[in-house]
Amino acid sequence: MQQMMRGRTDILSLAQGIVHWSPPPEALASAAQLVGEHSTSLYGADDGLPEVRAALKTKLAQENSITASEVMVTAGANQAFTNIVLSLLDASDACALFKPYYFNHLMALQMTGAGSGADIFIAPSTTELQPDVNALRGEMHQRKAQGRPPIKLVTVSNPGNPTGVMIPKARLLELSAVCAEHGAWLVIDNTYEHFAYPNEAPHECIEAAHIVNVFSFSKAFGMMGWRVGYLAYPPPLAPELLKAQDTIVICPSILSQRLALAAMAPGRCWVHERVSGLAEQKALVLDALTTALPAGSIQGGSGAIYLFCKLPVEDDLAAVRWLTKKHKVATIPGSACGMPGHFRVCYANLPLESTRVAAERLRAGLAELAAGGVDLSDEALAQL
Repeated sequence: MQQMMRGRTDILSLAQGIVHWSPPPEALASAAQLVGEHSTSLYGADDGLPEVRAALKTKLAQENSITASEVMVTAGANQAFTNIVLSLLDASDACALFKPYYFNHLMALQMTGAGSGADIFIAPSTTELQPDVNALRGEMHQRKAQGRPPIKLVTVSNPGNPTGVMIPKARLLELSAVCAEHGAWLVIDNTYEHFAYPNEAPHECIEAAHIVNVFSFSKAFGMMGWRVGYLAYPPPLAPELLKAQDTIVICPSILSQRLALAAMAPGRCWVHERVSGLAEQKALVLDALTTALPAGSIQGGSGAIYLFCKLPVEDDLAAVRWLTKKHKVATIPGSACGMPGHFRVCYANLPLESTRVAAERLRAGLAELAAGGVDLSDEALAQL
C-alpha cells in the first residue's frame, strides 16, 4: 500500500495503523532541549535508560497490574516481538497465531525463529473474532498424541490487529492455562492498550512465568516515527533478550526514550482525551460501511483503531487496489492477515474533516463494488 501511494497526494489513507496526532507538546519541547546534549549522541544501556525503565515499571504496576516482570525498551513493538522470537524459538520450533493475524507477527516468525519452512499453526478465531482456545487446545493434544513437535510459542494481539476486537481477561486466562499445560510461551501484544471504548470490555493484562507482554508508545502518544516500544518479561529471559537487542539495535534511540519519558508526565489523561476524540471519526467510517455493505459484513470496534469487514467480492487485493486507484481511498487487504475476501479500515489516521471525505469515498467505492459488474482484472486496474 505504501508503494501504491508513493508520490500520490490525492489519496486519503484509511490503511496504515497510525493516529493523526503528534506527541504531547511539552514532551516535544523537552526533547528539543536535549538534542544538543552530548549524552544524547552516546550509546545507552542495551535494555533502556534506567530512568525510563523505572518509570515503565511504575506504569506497569499501576495501570496493568504487572509487578513481577522485568522491562526492556526497544525500537518499537515490532522489534520487541522480533527479540522475543529470536530468544525463544529455534528454526525447527512450532508456534501458533490466530487468524486474522497481524502480518508482521507472521513475517517475524517466518524469517527469524521458525525459518522459511516455518511450522506455524494458524488457529481459527470464533465468529466473534476471539481466539478459538478449543482449537488451540485440540491441536496441542493432537501433536502430543502423534509425537509431533509441540507448539512452543502462541501469540495474540489485545485488542486485535486487524480485528479491532478486545479480548476479555477470562479468555486470556484460558489461553494462559492451555499454554502452561503444554509448556508453551504466551506472547500478548498490547500495542493498542489505551484504545478501549465505553460500554465495551476494558483492556486488562495478565502475568505469569510463561507470559511476555509487548507494549508501544507509537499509537497512543503519536510517536510512530520515534520508535519506542517495550517488553515486560519473566526475568530469566534477560540474557537471551540482551543478546538479540545488542545484535540488532545495541540500544534504543536515547532521544526517543527521553521523549517517551516526558510523554508519560501528561500520561493517560492526555491519551484518553485523544482516544475519546476518535468517536466521530469512527462513526463516520462505520456509517459509510454499514450503508454500502450487506448486514453482518462489519466486525470490530470494541478496541484498537480498526474495523474488519467482508467485501462484496472475493479478490480483496484487487478490490483494495481498485478503491485506491479509482476512488482514491486506501485500506488494507484481508489476505495479508490470513483472511481473503476481507479488508481492514483504520479510522484514526486522519483528522476529522479528512476522515469525512475519506468515508464518502469509501462509501461510493464499496457501493459500486456491491452493485456488481466492476472489472478488477489486472488490465483494467492498469488503465485507472
